[in-house]
Amino acid sequence: MIEAFHSLATFALGLLAGALLTEGAILVPYWRRMEPDEFLRLHGTMGPSLYRYFAPLTIAGVTLPAASAGLTLGLGGESPFRVTAGILCLCALGIYFAYFKAANAKFAEHTITPAELPEELKRWATWHTTRTIIVLAAFGCSVAALVL
Repeated sequence: MIEAFHSLATFALGLLAGALLTEGAILVPYWRRMEPDEFLRLHGTMGPSLYRYFAPLTIAGVTLPAASAGLTLGLGGESPFRVTAGILCLCALGIYFAYFKAANAKFAEHTITPAELPEELKRWATWHTTRTIIVLAAFGCSVAALVL
């Protein structure tokens, strides 16, 4: 039963990693090429849709591996890969609260000017890449914990 939970956590983390890679490879470059006024206009429909898509993926993709690590430690198990995956997932979640929550609110509330948008999207892309690398590393650790 515990191994099934660990597998589910790894699966959820893999889905999140794939979604973040897709967003970074397809959506982010597209957004950065858009005219600022167009991006801000379209964000009214894009933003809520992306939130509805990414919120459950992010919640499952970071909390299940973190819970898997906690369960492993709580049961006296030793799985450095699983624990590392859990810690990395918590770091990825922390990045959301440290940067993305406020940045996304600026887009949604139009409290950013068109002149400021290119620099903010550049910063957004950098944080996204950082978060994606962390999630990919966590996924690798989670897979390693299952097979080693």
